[in-house]
Amino acid sequence: MDNTLRLRYLDAMGITVWVPRTSEQSTPPTICGVPADGSELPANNSWSALQTEVANCTKCKLCATRIQTVFGTGNKEADWLLIGEAPGQHEDEQGKPFVGNAGLLLTEMIRALGLTREAVFITNIIKCRPPTNRDPHVDEVASCNGYLQQQISMIKPKIILAIGRIAAQTLLNTDAPLARLRGKAHRVNNIPVVVVYHPAYLLRSLPEKRKAWQDLQLAMQTVKESED
Repeated sequence: MDNTLRLRYLDAMGITVWVPRTSEQSTPPTICGVPADGSELPANNSWSALQTEVANCTKCKLCATRIQTVFGTGNKEADWLLIGEAPGQHEDEQGKPFVGNAGLLLTEMIRALGLTREAVFITNIIKCRPPTNRDPHVDEVASCNGYLQQQISMIKPKIILAIGRIAAQTLLNTDAPLARLRGKAHRVNNIPVVVVYHPAYLLRSLPEKRKAWQDLQLAMQTVKESED
């Protein structure tokens, strides 16, 4: 990224200089996850099998309008799992989550944690782009939920960052507004969940930038406490 553009994103977060912190995370051994229906995935190539299943999915009508599915990218044994709402146009075209300007800001948010995109895993609640980037429908979220739960089970993260309102409400099974969900550590299946603002929202709403940094600090403290 051009350094001038990078500094603009850093300033949008309210931080003049972001100093990477030494990551103390350890890489856990690969553990095969268990799907929501209780059946075991194949012992070998289970991740690859799940990715292929998602790529060929026709469970909801979004399969008719997508260019491709967006399974997720990053470290399959990551301590940090970042979950957004749904792919947008650029994600649909490239097959990767969080690209474009919002993706660049998310990259800087990850760097503020002392990590890289390669060290975390990034995915979405649903794997196909809703037309015109509308909010996902209930049936679409339900169709993809099994895939997401399998990803969580196989990765076994130390923490989940729920990025934006829809991701937070879906993961926490609530209709509470984001303002009530952020600022505290929730738990889902005994995994800490911290809610953070969506980077696209932050680019439009600079007054919220310091709250976003507070959320990242909360996430780091939550992980630290779990390791003590």
